[in-house]
Amino acid sequence: MDIKNNILETIGNTPLIRLNKITRDFPCTVLAKVDYFNPGNSIKDRMALKMVEVAEQEGKLKPGGTIIEGTSGNTGMGLALAAVVKGYKCIFVTTDKQSKEKADILKAVGAEVIVCPTNVMPEDPRSYYSVAARLAKEVPNSYHMNQYDNLANRLAHYETTGPEIWKQTDGKITHLVCTAGTGGTITGTAQYLKEKNPNIQIWAIDVYGSLLTKYFNTGEVDMTEVHPYISEGFGEDFVPKNYDMSVIDLFEQVTDKDGAVMARRLAKEEGLFCGYSAGSCFQGLTQLKSRLKADDLVVAIFHDHGSRYVGKIYNDQWMIERGFLDVKTFKDVVSARGSQRLISLTPDQTIAEAVELMKKYDIEHIPVIVENTVAGSISEGGLFQKIFDNPDLKHSSVKDVMEAPLPVVAFDTAVEKLSPLINKGNGAVLAKDEAGSYHIVTKYDILHALGK
Repeated sequence: MDIKNNILETIGNTPLIRLNKITRDFPCTVLAKVDYFNPGNSIKDRMALKMVEVAEQEGKLKPGGTIIEGTSGNTGMGLALAAVVKGYKCIFVTTDKQSKEKADILKAVGAEVIVCPTNVMPEDPRSYYSVAARLAKEVPNSYHMNQYDNLANRLAHYETTGPEIWKQTDGKITHLVCTAGTGGTITGTAQYLKEKNPNIQIWAIDVYGSLLTKYFNTGEVDMTEVHPYISEGFGEDFVPKNYDMSVIDLFEQVTDKDGAVMARRLAKEEGLFCGYSAGSCFQGLTQLKSRLKADDLVVAIFHDHGSRYVGKIYNDQWMIERGFLDVKTFKDVVSARGSQRLISLTPDQTIAEAVELMKKYDIEHIPVIVENTVAGSISEGGLFQKIFDNPDLKHSSVKDVMEAPLPVVAFDTAVEKLSPLINKGNGAVLAKDEAGSYHIVTKYDILHALGK
């Protein structure tokens, strides 16, 4: 029988998956090493287990002890899984820029989570680096894993990730593309692959706001390069000891927006529901595709799962608020079709007048407005049924048959947010422009706008 003794035995041996639709304009084959198939849904399971094993071997982690670590979430999950199986407690320190889902997941597997501010220097006592180091001194029988400087991090990838990729590609890999954070994944994997074939190109993907790219290019730790960024799981404001820059051939930076948008494309076009770093990894590769040739075989490492980011990059409102989605708004729809005078009625006009306006302007919905306030509405469907049931109604006033007012939204509301408001009961939506004049958008207008 093929039975695993515990969850830790399922770590590694993740699939290599060919990218198809999103790589149509690439000259070569691109494969994704999809490491969200690990039990903790990220590549960090590999190094977390290795760090625990090495700490046990060295006598630094003792029975019943407490694991302490500063983590963006994924390393914490790997450590928590090891702790559950091996009987340790966990205290994890993270930053307030990480998604809420990451902290909640860590708590779900029994860890204590402490959230620290992002926008402070590493040496600041409030930083998550400093807090983790302090806790390691204060908590009895504890050990600070320190994934940044713990060389068991890169050893895990030298022993597992590199050999897996080499075997899965029959040694034909020409390029490895990986986001750069602690340095463990890219360095350990690169060390193994370079030993097998020193001609393999290792491309590191960084984020604007990180100092790693300039350090690689100049050897200078330039803190003026450091500024806040939204991307998660990669980029650094110092140089971790896990780095061996000699095995890396190139650094490429990507923007927060481009990485987030590309992650959503991977989900929609390839069915790969990946995290922020995967989108950034592939975006960086896209920026470098002019360097590739037809016979190249590229492997891009996709670190973690999209479930960590459902409240962020996979949330339309979050993306819109940061300007990451190029959305059309109510205003855009109105501007695109040209300025048109809003056809409206007053409560005292007759139904016959309403019918005549619908015929004349070929419209289905007319708002009823009193002193620049929406009091109700008339719809072709509703009016037809009422007149059909009682033909004499055509001589009555609009106020006798008017329906509920049409919804009124802000003039800059995104088109995607208008769609739920238009239904069988509401066939249109209203908004006031900067001058205070009403405009109307119908179902047809939205379909036309989304179709462009």
